[in-house]
Amino acid sequence: MSDERNDDQPGRDRSRGRRGDEASGRDRDARAGRDRSGRPGPDRGRRVRSEPGRDRPVNGIQRREGRADRDGSSRARTTGGRPGGSVDPPTDPEVTGRELDDDVRSELSTLSGGAAGAVARHLVMAGRLIDDDPALAYEHALAARRRAARVGVVREATGVAAYAAGRYSDALSELRAARRITGSPEYLPMMADSERGLGRPRRALDLAADPAVAGLDIAGRIEMLIVAAGARRDLGQLEAAAVSLQIPELRSRFQRPWVARLRYAYADALAALGRVEEARHWFVKAAEADRDDETEALDRIAELDGRTPGDEGQIE
Repeated sequence: MSDERNDDQPGRDRSRGRRGDEASGRDRDARAGRDRSGRPGPDRGRRVRSEPGRDRPVNGIQRREGRADRDGSSRARTTGGRPGGSVDPPTDPEVTGRELDDDVRSELSTLSGGAAGAVARHLVMAGRLIDDDPALAYEHALAARRRAARVGVVREATGVAAYAAGRYSDALSELRAARRITGSPEYLPMMADSERGLGRPRRALDLAADPAVAGLDIAGRIEMLIVAAGARRDLGQLEAAAVSLQIPELRSRFQRPWVARLRYAYADALAALGRVEEARHWFVKAAEADRDDETEALDRIAELDGRTPGDEGQIE
């Protein structure tokens, strides 16, 4: 991997982060905030959030991706409830739809005026709610989808919202559709992490081996690497997971969310192997790169030092 190619494009950590692992047999994957990776920040697609650098917001809406899963991947916190019905949730009166990025609004221009406006408003609401109320964000995305199922950005938004709500089967369906429509590989890390969420780590590894992964930007490739390492841990391959993360980018001089997420994932893999001193070293390195506090690195250092998470202490 080259160190920095198109670095300003998840999966939740995300080490999105921002965005726990609900599937059986998971390692220490309880989310701290919404990690991350993706996104898988995590993301990903038009990423769930905007990084300092910064990733393009999903559908033009800047949202804060939560923190990383314990393994660094960006799986969402919730498992979601019943899918939204056919009644549209109300949009906030001040929302116009013009809050979206110009390129997203351009994609919606193929719709009739009334439909385009309604879709845009629901996409704005989905972006606003995806951190605090992902189930409601998903309902807004479904409202947009009912009017514009053939628009790639709408299927992408629905997939991202489903992922954030922990509706991994729905997320896969929507992100596959988005990929068919757009031809973009950007969704692969989030799709792979959704397979993990469904308890199918081997399918996640199959997606990680897709040749299209090579076309992702550096953040996307790192996200996929983190997801694949998590899948190996799901399979009990702890040593292989750690080894897979031993790449030159661990020592990148850049302070980017993907650097923090990669280091965090590696530190957590080492901790799972009982290599506590090395794990602490890499949690410290993750904290150094984590300008936006998207990982649990400081809390993990405190745990290893026998301190209460949140307490101040030396992290050298």
